[in-house]
Amino acid sequence: MKFVCNGTVLSDAALTVSKACAVKTTTPIYECIKIKAANDSITLVSYDGEISIEQKVLAEIMEEGELCVNGKTFADFINKISEFEVMIASNEKGIMIKYGEGETYMQAVSADEFPKMGERNWEDKAYFETKENDLKGLISEVVFCCATDGVRPILKGCLLETKEGKLTATALDGFRMATSYCDASAGKGDLKIICPARTLTEISRMLNSDEYVKIYTDKNVLSVGVADTVITSRLYLGEFVKKENIYPIDFTTKAVVRRAELIDSIERASVFIRGDKHNLIVLNIKLGKVIIKANSDMGKVEEIVSADVNGKELEIAMNSKYILDALKALDEENVVLSFNSPVSPFTLENENDNKNQYLILPVRVGSAE
Repeated sequence: MKFVCNGTVLSDAALTVSKACAVKTTTPIYECIKIKAANDSITLVSYDGEISIEQKVLAEIMEEGELCVNGKTFADFINKISEFEVMIASNEKGIMIKYGEGETYMQAVSADEFPKMGERNWEDKAYFETKENDLKGLISEVVFCCATDGVRPILKGCLLETKEGKLTATALDGFRMATSYCDASAGKGDLKIICPARTLTEISRMLNSDEYVKIYTDKNVLSVGVADTVITSRLYLGEFVKKENIYPIDFTTKAVVRRAELIDSIERASVFIRGDKHNLIVLNIKLGKVIIKANSDMGKVEEIVSADVNGKELEIAMNSKYILDALKALDEENVVLSFNSPVSPFTLENENDNKNQYLILPVRVGSAE
């Protein structure tokens, strides 16, 4: 294998692909980037057992071939020489990297054992299609509510469902839940898949236009390509929690509040509970106002935010991070907070556009003490 490539282009591709390289694994090939030189381009591919990222870049190919190198090391080094034109040539021991007046040797291994994750014909598979920016927005509105630990692995993913021209996403971590939707069409019937949150985050990084993008699925695998980058990922199997069984049907109290004012007040209150296990704040919902309170050894705060309140007065405690995450994901001037009791889940949504909704479990004050 021997080729010459623009250093900046090669560095960008290597850094993108290296995000799917495993860091600590008992399978060393998962730490690698496979480099394949053929025709007029090189293809970089990585796979860590769950997600694969592939990117193709133009290059002058003198000798075709393929091999694997440690992904993180290769990406970091190419980034350091990105201002040069880079020539890479392989021999029986590894690869030689030439740049300017410099020359570096790097170990390499055979590509024979590299997994063939994305090598299938996707054109005849089921898919859904939506605008890039719509999908990017949808991901940002829900992915932060996915679980990050492995207690229930399926909760580390997001449920994606297509039905009646809509793509609906649902995520929950056991303490909060997010749902949102955007316009979409599906080929070969409606779809329901559970996609890892990490995969969605990597897909989101590729999306930056109003062009349409197709997301293909086949059994327990998903694939999406944008420009010269393709992401292929395993999907989670199992039964996802049914949001219909969690969302309350009715509420006894609703408060309409200016979103920016509520965010500012909660952020000020959060200063006094940094490091607290529950990040505990209390909202006292009264006619015409919401009182935000926080109390710790560092001090206490009590602020009033004007609100249009209908229903019963109540006082409810919660994790300040959860409510702030939801408020910042909403985008209207006014938001609606809906309650039933101090120990029942409550919801947040925009006052007018309810395409995304958030549900949060309160903290029982007795258990937080």
